[in-house]
Amino acid sequence: MRFLHPLIQAVLLVNAGVAFAASSWSFEDATLSIQTKGAGVGGGSKEKLSPTTPLSKPVSLGVADTLKVILTTTEGKKSKKPHQAFLALNDPTTGLEESYPFSVKDNGKAKVDLTHKDLPLQFVTSKESLTAYIVIGSFGSSAPLKSKSFNIKIDRDPNTPINAPEPPVRYGKRDEIHHIFRSNPKSPSKIITLVFAAAVLGAVVALFGVWTTLGANLNHLPKALSNAPIPHALFFGSILAIEATFFMYYTTWNLFQTLPAAAAVGAVAFLSGSRALSEVQERRLAGLR
Repeated sequence: MRFLHPLIQAVLLVNAGVAFAASSWSFEDATLSIQTKGAGVGGGSKEKLSPTTPLSKPVSLGVADTLKVILTTTEGKKSKKPHQAFLALNDPTTGLEESYPFSVKDNGKAKVDLTHKDLPLQFVTSKESLTAYIVIGSFGSSAPLKSKSFNIKIDRDPNTPINAPEPPVRYGKRDEIHHIFRSNPKSPSKIITLVFAAAVLGAVVALFGVWTTLGANLNHLPKALSNAPIPHALFFGSILAIEATFFMYYTTWNLFQTLPAAAAVGAVAFLSGSRALSEVQERRLAGLR
């Protein structure tokens, strides 16, 4: 019995090790092919990949080439679809790494294609060979796989310029900005002002002349002033004040100074004018003209 007990333990340990080894992710039937555009069916190179031994020589990926990796993912000895499977490229000089996921079916058949346009600028301009890893993993207790499969050399056409992306916007200190403001508007010259002022005065003189020709009655002025002296005086004064406000705006005032004054004078003109016109209407109704 003492002899059998250690023997049973050894057998159990061996079986546990076999079970653990069987419950790990791997791949089989893996091939790597480089297909050149325009080479036709069967053109390019093709290599077999192993989960334990990487290729001895690096493969080259030209500008017009397409790298294809086809394999079958396995869990233990069964073909199975993992949760994650991707081809990882690593630049040993800079440590930059980029992953490209496999397209995996339910039976474990997986494929990934890679061209120059899929590579970042750092990989395209790298002078060293990149290291390619096949990474497979999923939920559960099965051990994941990260297998170094091959090295890849990126060949590019020296005559073809590289489309480098624009540098990102960096927030920081910028050069001082000197604003150039537009100069304040200026009034027209005095000659133009005098010309238009003379035109306005001439129009006023012509207006009074037309009134005299049409028979304007100035004899009612004393009666109008006696009936409503304040409204007539305020109305006439508000008209003069409005003209003075426009003159001040034309010469020195700005819009914010003009608007309050114009509003106040306009209110006085409206109230006094309505009362003055009422007085004129009363005289007309009385038969006076």
